[in-house]
Amino acid sequence: MEIRQLTDHVEKQSVTRLILEALPDWFGIPEATEDYIAQSADKIFFCAYDQDRPIGFLYLKETGNATVELYVMGVLKEFHRNGIGRKLFQRAKEAADEAGYSFMQVKTVQMGNYEEYDQTNRFYLSLGFQEFEVFPELWGVQNPCQIYIMSLR
Repeated sequence: MEIRQLTDHVEKQSVTRLILEALPDWFGIPEATEDYIAQSADKIFFCAYDQDRPIGFLYLKETGNATVELYVMGVLKEFHRNGIGRKLFQRAKEAADEAGYSFMQVKTVQMGNYEEYDQTNRFYLSLGFQEFEVFPELWGVQNPCQIYIMSLR
């Protein structure tokens, strides 16, 4: 398994589409998926490869002068729990720090609503993120938005 930083806009969008369309339990809203694909083109982007096959990715989005967001991340289900997400995150965290950001945030559905997202919450907590704030209606009352943060310095 190898982690590469991608710079080609078309390649980023192709990888994003491939992975997100394979993860309907997390990315089942077509409009949101298309938005993630479109936005990937100009973001700091990392892809995990098994040989030359993309198996996971993440990208970062600047949300303020000092803050970057882990905006979207996906790893093919058959590769879950193999450390791929953690390795992608480590590369992204290093890149964010090198780019001068002081903080990283991530948004997900609050713990206790869906088992898939409870796993996601536990993953982010294991990386060192801390609870910051919940926005109960940002994504609708069925999907309260949990924001986690971490200091990069």
